[in-house]
Amino acid sequence: MQDFLAGNVALQNTLATMEVERRKVAAEQKRGIIYIGIGIGVCIVGLLLGLLFWAVLAGLIPVIYGIIVLVKIREATKAYERAYKQNVIGEALKFIDPNLTINPLDGISSDEFSYAQLFNKQIDRYKTEDLVSGKIDKTSFYFAEVHAEYKTERETKDGTKTSWIDIFRGIVFVADFNKHLSGVTIVKPKDLVNTVGSWFSKNIFSFSDQHVIQLENPAFDRTFVTYGTHQIESRYVLTPAMMERILYLNANALQSISLSFIESKMYIAFPLDRNYFEAPIFESLLNPVSLNTDINTIRFLCDIVKELDLNTRIWGKE
Repeated sequence: MQDFLAGNVALQNTLATMEVERRKVAAEQKRGIIYIGIGIGVCIVGLLLGLLFWAVLAGLIPVIYGIIVLVKIREATKAYERAYKQNVIGEALKFIDPNLTINPLDGISSDEFSYAQLFNKQIDRYKTEDLVSGKIDKTSFYFAEVHAEYKTERETKDGTKTSWIDIFRGIVFVADFNKHLSGVTIVKPKDLVNTVGSWFSKNIFSFSDQHVIQLENPAFDRTFVTYGTHQIESRYVLTPAMMERILYLNANALQSISLSFIESKMYIAFPLDRNYFEAPIFESLLNPVSLNTDINTIRFLCDIVKELDLNTRIWGKE
């Protein structure tokens, strides 16, 4: 893992300044949590001794105080988290490429996420943040964190129980493709397709088994299932070189990726198991492990343009 702090004096100075604020926020949060813990402990001990009224009364005082402390520090915590994304992540992005920008409050709309046709479920709850935008040579791209969920309800003896299930949690990458496409090409990992047999039933375009495309790359066909509304065009999109690059990209991702090629865009979904670009509260900013993980993730995403050779305009799109 590359250490982006090494030799980056501006970023080191920014982290040193923000470390002072982080310690203040962490200290207040710890204080609030400790008082709440003390109050709960007093209640438990009092209840074990049979002192119900006095246990609740004695425990309630530190719990209320702890909650007040956490409420008071909430705005300072949010300000610290915003500053981390703008100043630390923003500065680190410039270290990778001066054209990169981050907008922590923006993301990829739920309409665009659905239009990409990477997942099948109707979205009931959707969150997106940390939009990173850039341009490498001729290719514009952007990506953001996305958390999409659907809701299930079932009746129990205690009433209706609602559960929220992930459709997708991770990063969606969108790049300008090198041709205006008239059809749709979708590449799904086989393990995911096997678990959602009716995946295509609710999409914008009507897919069926007759739209499955067998390609001349056995390793690619073992890893992915490819669907397309225009077989010839899909084969032009998924050239032998492109398939090899997608296999390489998939092998270096944390989990299997999904792709779609629609109109003049390429969409890639990278499932992730953690929330990236978040400011640490109880870990020192001077420890580069967390930051290096985030920045290496950004570097990996930016390298997609090069890895997939998106700047080669083989069909004349400029």
